[in-house]
Amino acid sequence: MRPLDPRLLRYARATVPYLAGCAGIGTATGVLLLLQAGLLADVVSRAFLGGAGPADVRWTLVLLAAVTFARAALGWLQETVAYEAAARVKSTLRRRLLAHVVALGPTWLTGQRSGALTALAVRGVDALDAYFARYLPQLVLAVTVPVLVLARLLGADPVSAVIVAVTLPLVPVFMALVGLTTQRRSARRWRALAVLAHHFADVVVGLPTLRVFGRARAQAAAVRRVTETYRRESLGALRSAFLSALVLELLTTLSVALVAVGVGLRVVEGRLDLATGLLVLLLAPEAYLPLRRVGAHFHASVDGLAAAEQVFAVLETPLPARGTRPVPDLRTAVLRVEGVTVRVDDRAAPAVDGASFEVRPGEIVALTGPSGCGKSTLLSVLLGFRTPDSGRVRLGDADLGDLDIEAWRGRVGWVPQRPSLVAGTVADNVRLGVPSAADADVLAALREARAAELAPEVPVGDGGGRLSAGQARRVAIARALVRRPDLLLLDEPTAGLDAGTEAAVLHALRRRGVTTLVVAHRPAVLDAADRTVTLGTLVPPVVPLHMALPGDLALDMALPGANRGESGIRPGSAM
Repeated sequence: MRPLDPRLLRYARATVPYLAGCAGIGTATGVLLLLQAGLLADVVSRAFLGGAGPADVRWTLVLLAAVTFARAALGWLQETVAYEAAARVKSTLRRRLLAHVVALGPTWLTGQRSGALTALAVRGVDALDAYFARYLPQLVLAVTVPVLVLARLLGADPVSAVIVAVTLPLVPVFMALVGLTTQRRSARRWRALAVLAHHFADVVVGLPTLRVFGRARAQAAAVRRVTETYRRESLGALRSAFLSALVLELLTTLSVALVAVGVGLRVVEGRLDLATGLLVLLLAPEAYLPLRRVGAHFHASVDGLAAAEQVFAVLETPLPARGTRPVPDLRTAVLRVEGVTVRVDDRAAPAVDGASFEVRPGEIVALTGPSGCGKSTLLSVLLGFRTPDSGRVRLGDADLGDLDIEAWRGRVGWVPQRPSLVAGTVADNVRLGVPSAADADVLAALREARAAELAPEVPVGDGGGRLSAGQARRVAIARALVRRPDLLLLDEPTAGLDAGTEAAVLHALRRRGVTTLVVAHRPAVLDAADRTVTLGTLVPPVVPLHMALPGDLALDMALPGANRGESGIRPGSAM
């Protein structure tokens, strides 16, 4: 754990001018400190040894008051600048963190703990307040002030200067030794906090299910256990902080005592005048004070440093390769999937195994197959969220990996298998992909999705609260349609809809004439498609004899496309 991580300068540019300002204020503070100590020593020595009265030292006292006021003003200025810089750096880091997480995409997010990421983006970044507002300014003072004080002591009393020069480096050495233990404690505490945040979020999200199965109270013990772990780690970190503060205080106190004893003996013996002795006694503690404060503020900011390490780990996660080639016209270009294979989490069997098919402009192509055969995974490849392990996706004469991925996604409408709705209104959710969409466009998209009964101002809870599953799905379809996409990727778009609404939605999609690739199992969707592509090995379900339908109709319904006279189904083949 470094006092100043260079990555902070790279990811938060506001840190650079702030550090320059701190260095300037620290140097000015050190100069004023020397003036203050010199003036105070002069006043005391003249009053006690020279018999000077108030009138004789009047202007010296005025100058001393002015210097004291200037030091206080510089302290206030440094604190104000520190909090302003902390706010800017936190805003920059949080914005870059969220932007990088979005750029990494849902594939990366599936392997992360949502609660831990939330804690990192909120509480973790906020923990940098103590680091910027207190630790960094004191770190700058710890570099500038001891050097200035040591230089002045060398001119006034070389013996005291040697004592300070020998004992001063011991402080950062002991700080480093203690810091190793503190770093480990802080890392464990942060991991415990991440586990607590993730576990608590999971319990809150799954509370309805837990209550249905009568397991809500059983989770109390698990929450208590995780909380107890966090409590122990927090107290352990505080114990390390208090012990390290004791070590630093003891070391600096003994060092100042060595200087004071030497000065006192030499003043008594007449080898050192009172004014110089007072100056040394006033300056010696000031040489150690910034280092002592650095140690104290370090423990207050260690949570921020640990969180910053986690933030940098996310920011340094490499992004998927991005192309720059313009997106071809989807109204004329053919989308081709050529031998695409995707493996997930080092599983033995690939999620998608050698899929090959094409989607011609204006077609509605249904993608079907058994559950788990990779239909949704293939859609994530087409959206650029996954890179195939082998094979390629071509759009006209261009590889998908060579295209500007953001421009590509801007031309695609997507309805996932489980649509996500945010808290707000129906209109807010429809406009999620196109914030500038006019009210008329929102109403038209809702009508096409057969959700006209939902007024745009109807409130929606987080995750689609207050809406039925069918209504939430129709809002998601409207959200895709309002983008006026050139390609629609739909994952079970009519699940949860009744037959009449399903037919109306399919008719609207057909009337639009947009190239569409739809993952489907329902017969109505398969019948509405121009062609069907089957992934994986399709095994017809066993139909009991007493439920068999005349004319082998049951088998026709079990084999999509069989009622259209198609046969010869092979894995990944187009029908």
